[in-house]
Amino acid sequence: MAGLDKNIPSPTEIKLHQKSRILEISFADGKTFQFPSEFLRVYSPSAEVRGHGPGQEVLQVGKKNVEIKHIEPVGTYAIQPTFSDGHDTGIYSWDLLYDYGLHQEEMWRHYLKRMEEARMSREPGPAPFEQRPKSK
Repeated sequence: MAGLDKNIPSPTEIKLHQKSRILEISFADGKTFQFPSEFLRVYSPSAEVRGHGPGQEVLQVGKKNVEIKHIEPVGTYAIQPTFSDGHDTGIYSWDLLYDYGLHQEEMWRHYLKRMEEARMSREPGPAPFEQRPKSK
């Protein structure tokens, strides 16, 4: 597969912790990364999240409680999770996940800053069919 970094170690174990909504990935070099489902969802490599070029990223809001429902292997180089909000088009290669692991803290800070600037919330909003109470 083109674009894969041969220096990136392969995962030796992938565990999905349903209760804590954490995807834990151990790599052959001994590094283990724990990714909250929300982190993976808001940083999905799919076109609908990333956009089709720099600056076209779509800010994902209200994803605090999102869960990974299912993980599908993609060849021997990636996984494709299905999230509880129906999102399932992100293909996470090993090198992407390894890179996310190394930069997770700064990526998360960047995400929280963007949310703050957009005055958006990580909390899920009311479902579209719920009527908001009218203010008196």
